Amino acid sequence: MTELTKLISDLVAINSVNPDLVSGGAGEGDIADFIAAWGRDNDLEVHVQEAAPKRPNVILIARGGGGGKSLMLNAHTDTVGVSDMEAPFQPVIEDGRLYGRGAYDMKSGLAACMLALKAAQNMNLRGDVMLSAVVDEEYGSIGTEALLAEWGRWQCDAVLIAEPTELDISIAHRGFVWVDIETFGVAAHGSRPHLGVDAIAKMGKVLVALDAHDRAMRAAPTHELLASGSLHASLISGGEELSMIPAHCRLQVERRTIPGETQSTIETEVTDILAEIAAADPDFKAQANATFARSPYHIDAGHPLVKQLRSIAETKLGGDVKLVGSSWWMDSALFGDQGIPTVVLGPAGAGAHAIEEWVDLASVERCRDIYTDLIADFCR
Repeated sequence: MTELTKLISDLVAINSVNPDLVSGGAGEGDIADFIAAWGRDNDLEVHVQEAAPKRPNVILIARGGGGGKSLMLNAHTDTVGVSDMEAPFQPVIEDGRLYGRGAYDMKSGLAACMLALKAAQNMNLRGDVMLSAVVDEEYGSIGTEALLAEWGRWQCDAVLIAEPTELDISIAHRGFVWVDIETFGVAAHGSRPHLGVDAIAKMGKVLVALDAHDRAMRAAPTHELLASGSLHASLISGGEELSMIPAHCRLQVERRTIPGETQSTIETEVTDILAEIAAADPDFKAQANATFARSPYHIDAGHPLVKQLRSIAETKLGGDVKLVGSSWWMDSALFGDQGIPTVVLGPAGAGAHAIEEWVDLASVERCRDIYTDLIADFCR
C-alpha cells in the first residue's frame, strides 16, 4: 500500500460526520487530532483553531525562506451522514478504487494536499505553503469563516481547493439565496368562504409566477460556464385545520445565482414578482425576506493562477485540461469575497453524499503531483 493510499484509508476510517447535518454526528475533533499529530510527526508548523466548541480547524504550514509568494491548499474534514451505508468507515480498495464515506468528498483531496505540503519542506522555497483543513463545509462553512476572521495570521496570495473535479479546473460556481415568502389571507369557517381570503390559494399564484420565471431564466443563459441561475420551491406550510380558510401560508424558496447576481438583486426580483401579482389581484397580500445567501464565484480564465495551474496539470496529465464551472457552492466563494484568487482541482470518483462513495486512486496520485509542482512553481 502506498503512502498516499494508506493516508486516505486512515482519514476515511475516522468518523467525521457533520453534527449540524446529522444529530449526534461525531464531528471533526478526531480527524483534527489525527491531522495535527501527522503534521507534528512530519515537522510542520501546526495550528489548531476552534471554529466552534469541539470543532477545530487545523492549519499546517511549511515555512519558506522569505520573499516569495505564499499558497494555501484547502480541504474540508467533515462529511455528510452515513444512513444505509453498510461499513462507511471501513475503507475498501478494489480495482483501483477506494470506497468509504468521504473517500471522494473529500478526504482523498485532503490526503493529496498533506503529502504535497510534506514535499514542500525539501524544496528550498521562498514562499510559505499552508494547508487549511476546515470544518463544516457541508453545512454552514463556519470553518472557513473562522479562518478568514483571523486572516492577518494566515495571509496568502492564492488558494487551491482540493474538492473533486475529475481533474478538471473549476473556475466558477453558483451561489444561492434563500427567500421566505408569506401570503396573508383572512381566516373564516370553511362553510362561509365569502368572509375569508385563502392564503394558500394566493400562494398558488406565487408558485405559478416563480415557475415561469425559472423557465425563462434557464431558457436564456448568460454565463459561459454556469449558464443561468435557477429557482425552486423547497418547503411550504400553511393552514390550521380542514374546516378553516387559511389566513397564512409560508413558502421557502432557493434561488441559485450566477456572478453578477446578489442577495439584493434577488430580493428585488422576488418583490417585483409579488407586486405584479398584487396589481392584478386586490386581495393578494404578500411579503418576501431573504434569510441566507452565499455568493457565486468566478475567476477569469486568463488569470495568471489559472494559466499556471492549467499548464502544470496539462504537463502532468499529458493532455488538455478543461476549465469548467460547478453547479454547487464551495468555500472558494468565501476566499473570493476577500479578493483572494482561488482555483479548484481534485480527483475523480463518484458517490458524493450517496450510499456508495469511491475515489479513483490513480487520479489522487496525479492530484498530489500537480499540487506539488504548483507549490514549487508558485512559491519559489
